[in-house]
Amino acid sequence: MIRLRQVSRAYRESSGARARALEGFSLDLAAGTMTAITGPSGCGKSTLLHLLGALDQPDEGTVEVAGVALHSASEAQRTRYRRETVGIVFQFFHLLPGLTLLENVSLPLVLAGVGRGAARARGGELLSLAGLEEKGGRLPHEVSGGELQRAAVARALVHRPRLLLADEPTGNLDSANAARVMALFQEVHRSGLATIVVVTHSAEIAAQIPGRLAMADGGLAPGGAAH
Repeated sequence: MIRLRQVSRAYRESSGARARALEGFSLDLAAGTMTAITGPSGCGKSTLLHLLGALDQPDEGTVEVAGVALHSASEAQRTRYRRETVGIVFQFFHLLPGLTLLENVSLPLVLAGVGRGAARARGGELLSLAGLEEKGGRLPHEVSGGELQRAAVARALVHRPRLLLADEPTGNLDSANAARVMALFQEVHRSGLATIVVVTHSAEIAAQIPGRLAMADGGLAPGGAAH
């Protein structure tokens, strides 16, 4: 499902110096797995997620996901990949404040040209999976942070992606809401809906995920793989 080979990525700092985020990084993850990526700030976790989400490209090496060579894909191919193959959940929910939860969840399908009726029906299915079937008509400011994040997960899954990426999905939640969000990820994993990669600083969250990879200094930490 995911195959990275000798991937390097550097960024230009404000001082003009180049900072390496990934250096000679290689990784294989099988379809249907659920993996936590852990490590200190600056170790390359978010860069890895951006590469897998086709939000960035490597300076060197190859990135292949679900048969798509992202390192050499055209912008049109990358756009299609983002629209069809991957779903992304961020730490901040990024729901549109003027739309209801159902409208937010359905929006990716509407933008892809799916009829509004079909899009709303699919959105309702995902809200039900997230335990929010009674909250679909509410606006984002009318629900809790945990409910917002579960709605964000539902939105990321509405187009049936093969890969679900989550960047610190519980970082802004209290322990009770974090547990509810993690229960949703576990349900997605058990249902085989998507391969899941979760970036997290939390050892407690990582311990709930079957596969774990620890990163350090732009690569895997020594002994950093656990399944």
